[in-house]
Amino acid sequence: MITPQDLRKIVLKQKEEIEKLDGAIKREILDEILKWFEDNRVMILTGIRRCGKSTLLRQIMKSKENFCYVNFEDERFLDFKAQDFEILNEILIEIYNNPKIYFFDEIQNIDKFETFIRRLQDEGKKIVITGSNASLLSKEFGTRLTGRYKPFEIFPFSFLEYLRLKNIDLEKDWSYKTQKRVEIKKAFNEYLELGGFPEYLKTQDREYIKDIFDNILYKDVIARYSIKKQKAIKELISILATNISSTFTYNSIKKDIGLSNSITVKEYISYLANSYFFFELSKFDFSLRRSLNAPKKIYLIDTAFNQIAGFNFSPNTGKNLENVVFIELKRRKKEIYYFAEKHECDFVAKDKAEITQAIQVCYSFNKENKDREISGLLEALNKFKLKEGYVITFDQEEELKIEGKKIKVMPVWKWLIS
Repeated sequence: MITPQDLRKIVLKQKEEIEKLDGAIKREILDEILKWFEDNRVMILTGIRRCGKSTLLRQIMKSKENFCYVNFEDERFLDFKAQDFEILNEILIEIYNNPKIYFFDEIQNIDKFETFIRRLQDEGKKIVITGSNASLLSKEFGTRLTGRYKPFEIFPFSFLEYLRLKNIDLEKDWSYKTQKRVEIKKAFNEYLELGGFPEYLKTQDREYIKDIFDNILYKDVIARYSIKKQKAIKELISILATNISSTFTYNSIKKDIGLSNSITVKEYISYLANSYFFFELSKFDFSLRRSLNAPKKIYLIDTAFNQIAGFNFSPNTGKNLENVVFIELKRRKKEIYYFAEKHECDFVAKDKAEITQAIQVCYSFNKENKDREISGLLEALNKFKLKEGYVITFDQEEELKIEGKKIKVMPVWKWLIS
């Protein structure tokens, strides 16, 4: 059992730590979060471990007063129970002088936390919660706080944020300056390899990425869901990572890892998706049933995971490029699918009931693949009556007019900061 004295020590220590936290690189999502801050709903910031949620909290705090902070990821909270919340609240009121805003990191680690959150909200407090599991939004809050929270997904650094970290300014008319373009392209090559985990970008210590992976695997997946077949889920991760951007079925993977049914594979992948490690991409179809039954595609949260010892899939810059585009579309809050009939288009983006954008991704747009890439894109443009589409490449730029459609060929580094 945790004592009031212990709780007081933890709160004081964490207060000291959060005040030291460096929040120098402004996150792109910060302005949007602050815009919604006067809304009386609970704000929930979810995202993979170590993507910068705590630093983002610090950036929010810098513009606010009369707040308190608790990080429940601290191992000293292992014996903390729901009935201890009242004691904790008394300590927060004492130390932070009756706070009006409550910041809680990883509160989903505490069973029945949502009852306490509901009570604080009923008392007129503003509450901001972070969590590293997407089920925070569906399960724990589903019953008691339906319609009373505003979710935000937090990702590792975008390329624009990486440029800020490198102190590379995008001054006016930068795209016409050769030296600036060379500087940005060099930075993108680094970003494609290193990914966007803020702390890793500073240290480039591969053990740090391995530690994130182990925490996700053992804490967020195996322990959280009481998985007994650890060998099977490790093999599943390896297969998925090897087949980034390729189609797969639960049934085909079932055979590869020796599981007796495809439902287990589906469940395991959902656990990994809940932890923000992988994302599934569905095929677009006007029939929901056909869409659900079609093969899926899989993408990684960050290319940094390519570098983990024992977790390497063969270097494939084309796959990595497509992965970066996928994550950027997610970051831009697009509802995305892949589209396939006679040919295939990598991504189509949906807005309400309509497909509004079609994107093809290829490392190099050349005479060997031009017909294939254009055919898939044109098929999507014609299907959804779109006037223009994109071919995102590593470093090519041109504009084509084919069959009355405008096709913009654009370098990925330019698209990412457009």
